[in-house]
Amino acid sequence: MSEKLNRLFDYQKDIAEAGGEKRIAKQHQKGKLTARERLDLLFDEGTFVEIDAFVRHRCTNFGMEKDRPLTDGVVTGYGKVNGRLVYAYAQDFTITGGSLGEMHAGKIVKVQEMALKMGAPIVGLNDSGGARIQEAVDALSGYGSIFYQNVMASGTIPQITAIMGPCAGGAVYSPALTDFIFMVDQTSQMFITGPAVIKSVTGEEVTADELGGAFTHNSTSGVAQFMASDDKECIEQIKVLLDFLPSNNQEVAPIYEEQENINARIDSLNEIIPADSNRPYDMYEVIASLVDDGDYFEYQSEFAKNIITTFARINGQSVGIIANQPSVMAGCLDINASDKSARFIRTCDAFNIPLVNLVDVPGFLPGTTQEYGGIIRHGAKMLYAYSEATVPKITVIVRKAYGGSYLAMCSKELGADLVYAWPSAEVAVMGPDGAANIIFRKDIKNSDNPEQTRADKIADYKHEFATPYKAAERGYVDDVIEPALTRIRLADALDMLMSKRQSLPLKKHGNVPL
Repeated sequence: MSEKLNRLFDYQKDIAEAGGEKRIAKQHQKGKLTARERLDLLFDEGTFVEIDAFVRHRCTNFGMEKDRPLTDGVVTGYGKVNGRLVYAYAQDFTITGGSLGEMHAGKIVKVQEMALKMGAPIVGLNDSGGARIQEAVDALSGYGSIFYQNVMASGTIPQITAIMGPCAGGAVYSPALTDFIFMVDQTSQMFITGPAVIKSVTGEEVTADELGGAFTHNSTSGVAQFMASDDKECIEQIKVLLDFLPSNNQEVAPIYEEQENINARIDSLNEIIPADSNRPYDMYEVIASLVDDGDYFEYQSEFAKNIITTFARINGQSVGIIANQPSVMAGCLDINASDKSARFIRTCDAFNIPLVNLVDVPGFLPGTTQEYGGIIRHGAKMLYAYSEATVPKITVIVRKAYGGSYLAMCSKELGADLVYAWPSAEVAVMGPDGAANIIFRKDIKNSDNPEQTRADKIADYKHEFATPYKAAERGYVDDVIEPALTRIRLADALDMLMSKRQSLPLKKHGNVPL
């Protein structure tokens, strides 16, 4: 028996050493951790259980039969993250450059299937040279199987991907099919075709980081939602995100005991809105005042900054907050803001996270760029996402709520369970200036003093219509509240809505305007 045990120990030693000291040192020189080091950071100490460590590829093309390392370049398994079951895979760049072949893909698919069966989140730590060319169509088949499992798990369990090295070609589509993408600045890239191919085809010269680096995908393309400075920070961010999420779509996110007095007034909110309705202010100050400990975890913080999407807690309960940002583009909705918020709404709805909407929106951004880019179609995504969402939906109209953009920020008609308004709210078809110019144009034109008449008519319109009270009279606003009491009212509403149950009409699926 001792001889057989020794053989096992030899195998285990080979598995632990991965690609060898030189390749591990090279990985560290690039500022990257190894696959096992990353998993050690992710999982609670001593809880990770590896699966399929003895797997080798079975390719015999191009001399591959002479190099058959254990694990086949990916470490897979399960363990506990902050005490909850999580599955994970981590591609090992020190073994065949983390390239994906038939058996490598099979290992990933196995943990995907296990995570779905057990109703637990899955985290993928990607660091790969892409498809293993020597395995040809077998590698492509492997990618296809992973994509299929991504789709089958979508909306059922949280799927999180961290790009921690190169990710090119077909490899980028599995991350794109997951719920959340993290990237590490300077050491991770995602692109369909690399700089060399682009130069040969189009003549453009671009670096890998400019083309598909973390900042590019967090700020310009919107492909990624989170960015970290190094591997360690990236994994810490993943753990923070997991705490805001349930394990699956049948559960709710963990509820934490709130230490602050939830019934305390926040008098600073009574002074936060400028007297001039055209002056900007920082919506982050409002959010920080409303959420537990002033703490929130922002989603796509560098993309479409005219709208804020963030996870937070109110009285210990996870919520998703969507808020217009008046200090960027006056809080207008545009193509990118519509896409960003629609995706966030659907993610929260899939995982039973209530939605809190803070509204200060003057309209959709005008211009040919927006119209030619399909703002109608993109804006419709928000309407669709809010209407379809069955989680608790609470809307607070802070200031402007004009026209179609008012509806797009979750009005009563789109299924908001409760709509509150501050006294500073202006609920109308359009702003007072534009409305007065249309409604009173004859009076202004025929006046002896058109400018004074115009100013008087605008003032009259503001007093009568640029308020929350007409909407409240008709039941479109449930209550006009003192801003200082907003956190109290939100906590009460969330508590009341915990038992909400709503079913959609029976159908195969809706046809979202993609």
